[in-house]
Amino acid sequence: MRFRAKIVDLACLNHFSRIVNTIAKLAKTCILRLTVCKLYFILSDKVANGGASMWCELSQGNFFDEFQMEGVAAEHNEIYLELVPENLSRALKTAQNAKAVKIKLTNKHCPCLSVAVELPSLSSSSRIVTHDIPVGVIPRRMWNDFREPSVPDFDVSIYLPALKTMKSVVERMKNLSNFIVIEANLSGEMNLKIETDLVSVTTHFKDLGNPPWASEDGCQSSAQGRDLESMAEACIDIKKLQQLLAGQQVNPTKALCNIVRKRVVHFILLHEEVSLQYFIPAVA
Repeated sequence: MRFRAKIVDLACLNHFSRIVNTIAKLAKTCILRLTVCKLYFILSDKVANGGASMWCELSQGNFFDEFQMEGVAAEHNEIYLELVPENLSRALKTAQNAKAVKIKLTNKHCPCLSVAVELPSLSSSSRIVTHDIPVGVIPRRMWNDFREPSVPDFDVSIYLPALKTMKSVVERMKNLSNFIVIEANLSGEMNLKIETDLVSVTTHFKDLGNPPWASEDGCQSSAQGRDLESMAEACIDIKKLQQLLAGQQVNPTKALCNIVRKRVVHFILLHEEVSLQYFIPAVA
């Protein structure tokens, strides 16, 4: 099992660093899955037990100048590592104007991701700072626990308003309640609501647009017979939503959410070569 990679391009490095920073805000520990073409950051708290789950997928070719890996076996050419993303995020923060960053799977007392940051220096020799991040190697028999979460058959899919706007709304509401209701319909309308014994606050968004999901998944055809105005709603933990919005540095070109009535809200943030999915279960 071997892995080594190198980033030279500063823009790619900073972009990768922002993504890891976003992940670190969403998960205390996560799984890093390495394949020949892609990297995945996976958080699979079981949604059924009230935990959020996350699936972030990046194409390695868009970030790394060199990328070599050998998985656990020829027919299972993948590596699954458990790590604390905050540690990786910290290591990458030291690399903001680095000449190059090399990441390698090593074994120093325990398995580590060693991040070697080559910093510019005034003399001809360059300074190299190495961060060793302990990782746990996930055995093959447990890989199935970290498969891509299936997208539930949702009642409504809608584009999100500007995330900055949404973030400021949610931050104000967070002081009033621990829970927030998200509701939306197939006419591009979405409401964020808080209802407590003392106060009820609603923010309305309209003309957001609904994604043109082709009828391949059967959702669109079932939408034909549905009332476009009727709202599908789910009540979720406001802190989990705030975490997603506050930690968000992917700067998506598209952001949308799917609501399964009273069950789960599924957020998708897309940016050229990155997709981040985040599932927040509904509270009863």
